[in-house]
Amino acid sequence: MTWISKTITIFGGLLLAHACYSAQEHAALQSSKAAATSTLTSSTPVASSLPVDIAIETIVATLVIVLGLVLGTRPLRPIQWRVWAGKIEREGEEGFLGNNGEVEKDYMGNPFSYLESRPSFVDIRRQRKEFAEWVKNGGSDAGGKK
Repeated sequence: MTWISKTITIFGGLLLAHACYSAQEHAALQSSKAAATSTLTSSTPVASSLPVDIAIETIVATLVIVLGLVLGTRPLRPIQWRVWAGKIEREGEEGFLGNNGEVEKDYMGNPFSYLESRPSFVDIRRQRKEFAEWVKNGGSDAGGKK
């Protein structure tokens, strides 16, 4: 995560902590007020809802935290294999550097390197011709042994 995204996430966390503290204080104040009024009168206590400013602060804090986390994530990889493999071939390791400047753990290099390094197709006709010549020569190997 970059320092900007860390700062935004921490700020959102502080806002959320303040909203939670405000909600707890509001609940404690309402319960103490209800306890005081219930001793004076025998009426049933009225439940009060959370003030609008605390609810708005909670929603804003959650959105700020999500924004900070989204800004700190690395770019997503392409879903299609050919697009991802093309990126590897074009950019190499530089295309897979993390936020800390190191190559990602799951970078495996060119996925087509095995296909590019494998032997070519077998020429059956050439092998048949070599076998026929070998039989004509009496089945002897290159060293002259029978």
